[in-house]
Amino acid sequence: MALIGNLRHRPARRLSQLYVGLVLYGVSMALMVRSDLGLDPWDVFHQGLAERTGLSFGTVTIGVGALVLLLWIPLRQRPGLGTVSNVVVIGLVVDATLALLPAGGPLGVRIALLVTGIVVNGAATGLYLGAQLGPGPRDGLMTGFVARRPGWSVRLVRTVIEVTVLALGWLLGGTVGVGTVAYALAIGPLAHLFIPVFAVPMTASAAPEPEAAPVG
Repeated sequence: MALIGNLRHRPARRLSQLYVGLVLYGVSMALMVRSDLGLDPWDVFHQGLAERTGLSFGTVTIGVGALVLLLWIPLRQRPGLGTVSNVVVIGLVVDATLALLPAGGPLGVRIALLVTGIVVNGAATGLYLGAQLGPGPRDGLMTGFVARRPGWSVRLVRTVIEVTVLALGWLLGGTVGVGTVAYALAIGPLAHLFIPVFAVPMTASAAPEPEAAPVG
């Protein structure tokens, strides 16, 4: 798979924004893990696999991301620098942050970790998608299915994928709780708020190809 996109247009801002966004995304995941109040569907799956395999949360996140990226091949999706960086950077950062954050704590502290994690996750999503260097592997899987099945909506495909990984993660021992519901309700409005704020204006020649555009 050849990489999409180019860096001729505002490379310094786009690269810095991409990596700040990915670092913050990993931090936000760790905050939600330490809240122990429930995770988003993919992280429930990651946590369940980590508990079953004995691997670290970040290692599992990287491994799952790489496997999902392989599924792009039959869908004829092409990754960007942001896609490949997403697979590696987020997993490394989440493990580093988990090593610094103690587990447990009073309920009030855990609620604060959850709320902060969700808000930071929304901002991080806006930052790394706004850099327009390729979507994450999981978002690309979703858009790839929709591109190959024009009659299927993004909402339907996303729901099917996320319900499936949520159920598998729960069966594996991942944490499902109020945080799972809070994330599901909040992330859409937060992404809608932050993506336009951080979107880097692109010229027609520098814009990514349509199939690689982030989920709207």
